[in-house]
Amino acid sequence: MVWVPLRTTRTDRRAPLRAPTTRCSTMSLEWLMDCSWSLDGLRNFIATGIQSFRDCDATALAAVACLLVLFLWYCYHVGREQPRAYATVNALMQSAEANGVQNGYIYCHSPDCVRCTHHDGLNQKLYHNLQEYAKRYSWSGMGRIHKGIREQGRYLNSRPSIQKPEVFFLPDLPTMPYFSRDAQKHDVELLERNFQTILCEFETLYKAFSNCSLPQGWKMNSTPSGEWFTFYLVNQGMCVPRNCRRCPRTYRLLGSLRTCIGNNVFGNACISVLSPGTVIAEHYGPTNIRIRCHLGLKTPSNCELVVGGEPQCWAEGRCLLFDDSFLHTVFHEGPPEEGPRVVFMVDLWHPNVAAAERQALDFIFAPGR
Repeated sequence: MVWVPLRTTRTDRRAPLRAPTTRCSTMSLEWLMDCSWSLDGLRNFIATGIQSFRDCDATALAAVACLLVLFLWYCYHVGREQPRAYATVNALMQSAEANGVQNGYIYCHSPDCVRCTHHDGLNQKLYHNLQEYAKRYSWSGMGRIHKGIREQGRYLNSRPSIQKPEVFFLPDLPTMPYFSRDAQKHDVELLERNFQTILCEFETLYKAFSNCSLPQGWKMNSTPSGEWFTFYLVNQGMCVPRNCRRCPRTYRLLGSLRTCIGNNVFGNACISVLSPGTVIAEHYGPTNIRIRCHLGLKTPSNCELVVGGEPQCWAEGRCLLFDDSFLHTVFHEGPPEEGPRVVFMVDLWHPNVAAAERQALDFIFAPGR
């Protein structure tokens, strides 16, 4: 069978006969240029196109169609199975509006939350999450996490009383109560350069305390004496949108930090305020995979942080890094006229947790998992 136009407007410009193997190719430019674009010409043009398509090899068309379907399925599968992005705080705000927020503070209501619930099945739950991650991605680089989950009970029970994380201990990490500024140099310097920005936004927020005892967005924490208030931008891996909108420049700053924990339940960012005469009881943090960074905003005299029995004092505009899985406590014994002690607190990754481990831990300890 050969391809012949049904009708043509000029007999001397008829398209050449073509072999069946070339009938799916583009019709000659000369034929298109010389075709009379009358109604009859347009009808003939469409008819010849349909006839050319019908004459194509059906097997070849089916093969092309199958390959196209397989390619689209692969693109969808890869996109759907991508792991959670590492340390992208900005992505949290898009979906956080749907989560329960009370007075600007996210409260966990899930009985299965690995951060808030302690039960005998925690290790099994963590191991199940690890297996799911490895099945989707890889076991490569998961040695320490696997070891930690497998022997979590032994690690937590045998740890010396100076360091006892409440939820998860990652073995073989260097342990020390305080870290040098070089441990996360980029983020420390970035926070210190933006000291005035964060301080200005805090002062705007703090003016609301003159109108009521606990303004919206602030949370009062339990203490043996005094008052301890926190204003969360990120709470246990979840963004607090209303609070972030009230501190837009500080919130944007979080997105510029390279090691901020933003995608799992161990990540927090908040302004912490201690009134004079306040004592925070000794306690342990939930894990040793993070280091807690305090940027001093207001630091009166006689304020002290004690971690692992070692005291340190804050300085305005300077960052203090420590491992809160060590036993720690805080005192503000300064005079009332000097006002509250204020720090901007953000959780950063422990510098010895590898990138592959961070990605896996974000998956295992994802909020609500």
